[in-house]
Amino acid sequence: MPSNVNPTVRRRRLGQELRRLRELKGMTAEEVAERLLVSQSKISRLENGRRSISQRDVRDLCGVYEVEDHRIVDSLMQMAKDSRQQGWWHAFGDIPYSVYIGLETDAESLRVYEPQMVPGLLQTRAYAEALISGALPEAPPSDIEKRVNVRSRRQDRVNAPENPLRLWAVIDESALRRRVGDNQIMIDQLEHLVEQSHLPHVTVQVLPFEMGAHPGINGQYAILEFPDAADSSVVYIEGVTSDLYLEKANDVQRYSVMYEHLRAQALNVDQTREFITKIAKSYTS
Repeated sequence: MPSNVNPTVRRRRLGQELRRLRELKGMTAEEVAERLLVSQSKISRLENGRRSISQRDVRDLCGVYEVEDHRIVDSLMQMAKDSRQQGWWHAFGDIPYSVYIGLETDAESLRVYEPQMVPGLLQTRAYAEALISGALPEAPPSDIEKRVNVRSRRQDRVNAPENPLRLWAVIDESALRRRVGDNQIMIDQLEHLVEQSHLPHVTVQVLPFEMGAHPGINGQYAILEFPDAADSSVVYIEGVTSDLYLEKANDVQRYSVMYEHLRAQALNVDQTREFITKIAKSYTS
């Protein structure tokens, strides 16, 4: 697959364009579903990019919307074809958060708040293995290894020599205090966290217990932004059985404001490095 073709992003862009065509036509998703004899939920899934879309679907929808410009139809058909190709993550088999990986792979920047663990993109392999094993006690070793390998591959975006992912991580103190694996794993992980924080495109801040209640008290979330202006920012909230993706401007703005408050309340970069180093030393005793 060409490196510049991301099927997840293609589906999002295609879905956005199909929604725009529907709205220009003044039709509701329910009306389109009735015309095509499909469920309304299918139309919604096609528009939000969470479902693969066939060239036949595109042809049928363009017919309903009376798109007469063949160049537009051909372009949408090509996007549908590209969206059905496989990203690098498909080589690892079934991955429950594959939609997120597709978005992260194409993102220009990522802002993440983690209350319970070191962010996946900044984890050492040993920490990731211990973390996933603890979180999935019934998973076979092969599944754990697959997840660890995927996580390692995702980290290529952070360590890429050209156009690396711009990462800003606010981490709750509890994530540093929670021992994952043995003491040496924690020491290595915290030292790695400090090392990564020196990269020019990585910013790490710790939110200490003494700050009390804060805007991120309800849990983890991430905000992804993309280089193409046509791709709206996405707020990602991870769940146990399903994930939530928020793309409406008001939702993204609300979470962005929350993140600014988190950054303001957290320790600055230098204080964070000193704080993490101090906690790492506590694991030597």
